[in-house]
Amino acid sequence: MPDPEAKDPHTLIFDQTGILWFTLQNANRVGRLDPKTGEIKLLTPPTPKSRPYGMAVSSKGTVFYVAFGTNKVGSVDPKTLEIREYTLPDPGSRPRRITMTSDDIVWYADFSRGYLGRLDPATGKVTEWPSPSGPKSEPYGISAIDDIIWYSESGTTPNTVVRFDPQTEKFQSWTIPGGGNIVRNTSVTRDGDFVLANSLVNAVTLVKIPK
Repeated sequence: MPDPEAKDPHTLIFDQTGILWFTLQNANRVGRLDPKTGEIKLLTPPTPKSRPYGMAVSSKGTVFYVAFGTNKVGSVDPKTLEIREYTLPDPGSRPRRITMTSDDIVWYADFSRGYLGRLDPATGKVTEWPSPSGPKSEPYGISAIDDIIWYSESGTTPNTVVRFDPQTEKFQSWTIPGGGNIVRNTSVTRDGDFVLANSLVNAVTLVKIPK
C-alpha cells in the first residue's frame, strides 16, 4: 500500500472494466487497484472516521459504499475519483452492506436500526421499511437478484433470509436451517441463486430460487 496507514482492506469489488475497488474501514479510505499496472490509488472520504464498509457498482461504473461510522452513503466517480456523500435521514443509521438494482437505485441494510433502505442517487430521496423481525434484527448481508432484494437478519436466532419485492413492498422471510450465526456477506451465483457467508459456523448457505 502507498500509505502505511492503509492496513485493513475490508470489502473488495470489481467494476465493469476490471478495476478492483476496496474499502479500508479503520484507515478511512477507499482504494482503487488497476490489476494491469499494479497502480493503487487511495481516496479519503470528506467525513473523518467514516469507516467505509460494504460496496456496490452501478451500471455506469459509479462505485457506492456505506460509511459504517456515520449515517452516510458515499459514491466515487470512476473518472474523476471525486467522492460524494449522501446523508441518511436518521442520525442513528449504520448500514453495513449495500446492493443495487438495474435502475441504479441503492439498497442498504441498516444494521443498527433494523431497516431496509432505498436511496435514489439522482435525487437523494430515501425510503425505508422496518425489517420483519424488528428493530434488533440487525440486517447485514444483502443482494439484488432480478431486482428483488434478498438479505439476512443477523440479530435473530436463528438468522433469517428475507425477500423484499420493491414493486409490491411486501416482505417474506425464512429461518436458516443451520442457524446462520451472523451472515456478514452475501453473493449471487451465475444461476441467480442466493449465497450466504455464515461467519461463525463452518458452513455456506445456498438458497435455490425458483426460476
